[in-house]
Amino acid sequence: MTQEAERKPARVVVVDDQTVVREGIVMLLGLLPGIEVVGAAGDGEEAVRLVAELAPDVVLMDLRMPRCDGVEATRRIRAQHPGTQVVVLTTYADDESLFPALAAGARGYLTKDAGGDEIVRAVHSVLSGQAGLSPSIQRRLLERLAEPRPAAPAEIPDGLTVRETEVLVLIADGLSNQEIGRRLHVSTATVKTHINNLFAKAGIKDRVQAVRYAYRKGLVRPPAG
Repeated sequence: MTQEAERKPARVVVVDDQTVVREGIVMLLGLLPGIEVVGAAGDGEEAVRLVAELAPDVVLMDLRMPRCDGVEATRRIRAQHPGTQVVVLTTYADDESLFPALAAGARGYLTKDAGGDEIVRAVHSVLSGQAGLSPSIQRRLLERLAEPRPAAPAEIPDGLTVRETEVLVLIADGLSNQEIGRRLHVSTATVKTHINNLFAKAGIKDRVQAVRYAYRKGLVRPPAG
């Protein structure tokens, strides 16, 4: 008997707030070897309840859902039920979706264009103690580790977040909103939101004042010479 045949099916709970998507994933998994779907939930609150009730091996977790999103649900599941692993299955692969999910305890991260074989591999990878990441997500992590990032000061002024401080430093470096978005791998709309927030916190009205503020607070230094 092969090792694949001897291995017990992984007991999986599927979480997605869109009924058609959720039912489609359940149907797909039902056709795959090595997977047994034991439950499905429409939001994070229901997911946490089902994990407590069913003790699945793995939860396939959507991120953006009402009541309780996937990041918070992942955090609660990993804290309360450490025997259950979480693999994110989402439409989004941007930094502001990926890194909070991994920080919350997800061991796998797939986008919804993943094929059935890729989902099976990710499920069994996390059960064997490895990361279950799609190739594109692995590349994104490596790129993020390799790229230079603005250093946050020891004390961030005026209640700015680390990301808002990064945006401010890049403004002081002369980057446009589009260039900042590409550097930080977020949308231009997200950059604008960070700028509006940091301007409000720091009492800044425009980019010229932002540059002066960044130098005055020691976030950037004048060029030598």
